[in-house]
Amino acid sequence: MTLTPEAVLREVFGYECFRPGQLEVIEAVLAGRDCIAVMPTGAGKSLTFQVPARLMPGTVLVLSPLISLMKDQVDALLDVGFRATAINSSLPREEWLERVEGLVRGDYEVAYLAPEALGGSLRSRLGDAPLSLVVVDEAHCISQWGHDFRPSYRRLRGLREELGDIPILALTATATRTVARDILRQLGMRSPSGYKGSFFRPNLVIRCRKKGEGNTRREILALIRRYEGDSGIVYCLSRRSVESTTEFLRQRGVRAVAYHAGLSDRERNEAQEAFARDDADVVVATIAFGMGIDKSNVRFVIHRDMPTDIESWYQEMGRAGRDGLPSECILFYSWADVKARERFLSEIESPEIRKEKQEATVRLFRVADADVCRHRAIVSHFGEEIEPCGSSCDVCTGVHVTDQVTELGPVTRSSTRRRPDSRRGHRAPGTDAGTAGERSPSHPLFQKLRTLRKRLADEQGVPAYIVFSDQVLWDMIEFQPSTLGQMLDVPGVGPAKLERYGDDFLRALKEDRLP
Repeated sequence: MTLTPEAVLREVFGYECFRPGQLEVIEAVLAGRDCIAVMPTGAGKSLTFQVPARLMPGTVLVLSPLISLMKDQVDALLDVGFRATAINSSLPREEWLERVEGLVRGDYEVAYLAPEALGGSLRSRLGDAPLSLVVVDEAHCISQWGHDFRPSYRRLRGLREELGDIPILALTATATRTVARDILRQLGMRSPSGYKGSFFRPNLVIRCRKKGEGNTRREILALIRRYEGDSGIVYCLSRRSVESTTEFLRQRGVRAVAYHAGLSDRERNEAQEAFARDDADVVVATIAFGMGIDKSNVRFVIHRDMPTDIESWYQEMGRAGRDGLPSECILFYSWADVKARERFLSEIESPEIRKEKQEATVRLFRVADADVCRHRAIVSHFGEEIEPCGSSCDVCTGVHVTDQVTELGPVTRSSTRRRPDSRRGHRAPGTDAGTAGERSPSHPLFQKLRTLRKRLADEQGVPAYIVFSDQVLWDMIEFQPSTLGQMLDVPGVGPAKLERYGDDFLRALKEDRLP
């Protein structure tokens, strides 16, 4: 029997239904067509090449700037039974050579590679590898018109001709029409199929707060305390503000770590590891933290200072709520932030691009300062029109940062807000929809499952979210499976994870039910 994308989704990843756009992109790839997919963070971009990797002969080559994340991404694939590897400059020479030889032999279904590597001897070896698809992740990095241009991505030009007639899949979460056209041109894509998902992420609650109207540092502390025990990111403009904010939070009992370009590689790696493995609750960072986080259970993102533009804001706050659960995104902004950003533009040689970057920061200020639905304003920037969100921003709800910082007690998240596109199966007999109650991080059974998840992850040396996401833990609490068969009905529990973790989690759930 021929294996289908739906069968791979179900039997490997443990989900019954694709999310919007995933199947369209997968079918284009399987048909051998070039494709560009603009899908917001949390929409499941990775599955658009991981599912084909199981169905196509040869190797899917993924070009990604996220060297710091490659190990975690490979570990996540290994965890569900893939043959996967990463080839980057962090490897010892012998191991690097061994993996390159494995790539040429076709040992891997998926291989991650940094664009920087294309400037060396590896480029000539790629032509000998049995590649079935080239994926350009974070494809906006190839465009100078994008918010995060990276010169290393220019090395991708001409790769298409060198590798022969191999389809290219370009993936990005934040591309305007101008940037998308530039991606197609730079990569030499031919009559590509395209998919553009909705930029509206209703699980993200957006609030803006003008600085100078209160004590920003104390308000940030109050916001973090509402999420005690949860993971979050605080973005700052400068290294100095990262250090001072981190120290301020630590002195007040917050498990915070700092991350910026002025730290050594070892210090940055330690901070990222502590955050990824839930040994720290909050990372305070400059944009040096960049795209270096794939953690699914980030519950809040706070911008102490304004980002560069709307695209950067959308991408950075999009690191919250990747598991689909409600999460908060707070922007503190001021005109002084706009002027401070201008000082970073002097290194841009092109007057045209420099002027566009300056105007982009002003546009973000106007969005933050306007009394209009935050989501509607953001998606409009990407060429999408929606009605006011009604429930996911301060303008629509009337609940502002000032209201939050005067509230007492931790935030709770209602169990009624779920992702309709990734649900499957039925609840175990005798359980009802209210089992989970309010989805507070202090929920006793959630805490128990999270502790178990961390122990299992630490034993393997991987981040906790690779074992199971928060969403999967809440679904276990709600479904209350009592057998391995019922556990397999929990979305996100596939056969490989069932075999590896099923008994441990069933035991924990059973102990909770004992009188």
